[in-house]
Amino acid sequence: MHEWRARNGWPPESDPSWFRSWFEPSFHDQVPVPAVELLGVLVFESSVDRALTSCGTLMTLAPCAVVLPSPQPEDPWRMIELDYYGIGVVTADGTGATALVPPEDRSGEFGPSLFGRWLLEVLYERTLELAHQPSPR
Repeated sequence: MHEWRARNGWPPESDPSWFRSWFEPSFHDQVPVPAVELLGVLVFESSVDRALTSCGTLMTLAPCAVVLPSPQPEDPWRMIELDYYGIGVVTADGTGATALVPPEDRSGEFGPSLFGRWLLEVLYERTLELAHQPSPR
């Protein structure tokens, strides 16, 4: 996709003010296809109580999982709440990780958004920056 966008004059555009023009009705036929796809989001948090807040808007874009330090106090209601919203829960310590709740993709329930499309452009730009960095020796 990057090659097509480069050939057709659509470099990554992460400036939010310029990006808004893509969503003006007169420009709909000029919006490039996204060059990256967001498959999921992994958020690191210190407690289960902060997991829903941390995944908030992100869960509207792709499956979201929160990584918490092990062990976590067992509060079944908090886990049920996270499962209800489709937020995955993983606990991790120095010896490994355990998936307690699998994430679900709820992005279809929310539909596309200006924020989500802008985020894909930012990720596209960052991916290209990383690809063009000299390799460490």
